[in-house]
Order: sequence, then C-alpha cells, then structure tokens
Amino acid sequence: MARLEPETGVLRIGHRPERDKRVTTHVALVARAFGASYFFLSDVCDLSVMRSLFSVEDRWGRGIKHASCGLDYMEYIANWKSVGGKVVHLTMYGELLNRAIEEAQSYRKPILIVVGAEKVPREVYEVADLNVSVGNQPHSEVAALAIFLDRLYNGEELYIEYEGAKAVIEPTRTGKKVRLVEESENELQV
Repeated sequence: MARLEPETGVLRIGHRPERDKRVTTHVALVARAFGASYFFLSDVCDLSVMRSLFSVEDRWGRGIKHASCGLDYMEYIANWKSVGGKVVHLTMYGELLNRAIEEAQSYRKPILIVVGAEKVPREVYEVADLNVSVGNQPHSEVAALAIFLDRLYNGEELYIEYEGAKAVIEPTRTGKKVRLVEESENELQV
C-alpha cells in the first residue's frame, strides 16, 4: 500500500468513557479510513474504543501503523514535536480551512491532528502550529476530521486497500458485494 504524504496521526483528547465511546470510536475509524497512520487516545485508555479499532483493522486491513492510549495529551504532542512533527488542532475558532490547507499540505513533516471532545485547554491552541476551522457552525468533530483529511490528501485516501485485509468491498451500482481475500473464489453477496 502506498502511504500518503504528509503522514498523519490523530490525537483524541477529552474523551469521557461514560458518554464518548461511540463518537471516539468514529474518530478512530475515520482517522484510519481517511489515511491517518497513527491514533492516540489521551489521558484514558478506553479498551472498548481500541478493541473496535483493532477489530476493523483485523478484518479490513492494517491502516494504522501504531495506536496507543493513556498518556497525557501534552506528552503525545511533545513527543510528536520532538521528532519534528507539526500539530494541527481542529477547532471552529481557527483559520479558515480553505486558507490553512495549503500550509498543511506544504509540511514535509508528519502532522498530528488534535480532535477535542469537551472544552479544549488553552495550551493546545498555543502549542498547535495551525488551529483550523472546518466551517463556522457547531458540528461534529468526526465530520471535521474527515473533511480535513480529505482536503489534505485531495481524495487520494478514499479507495486505499490496506495490507492484510480479509475482506474487500467490490463497488457495485446495486446491492452489496464483499470479496473475501483469503478465499478469493468465495464471495459474499449481500
């Protein structure tokens, strides 16, 4: 599988296990499906989120090179920056996406995309190389992440087939068709 440039990781901060499992799982799955190579869940280690991500990875292929959870969000950011990476924070208060995306595309360093759940601490705004708004109306952080990654990669990420996939979707105008990779002559018609 060809890797997209610049390489990206997604850092989910402010996850509240009792109420954010579904949304944080969607953040992780969008990160994977839209070309990110890393997923980090800060401050807590919600195993239900990580299990869901790894389950998808097992069936649909390895899109994520590395995932981890539990470290303080500033520790993830400091580690990313220590190897020369850039940090982009998605927030409705940031620079307009259409202006900021060219700068992000020009980075020749990996980009860590910070996605908040609850109120994001001020220090994240200050440490980010770019604070980017995807629209100026309240909406979902999952949608913001998908749009940002799609604009960053110009749609090249949409039909990547990941190594190790056990199943691959075959495009069809009607119905659903899934090809089982390990048994290539077997096909599921749904």
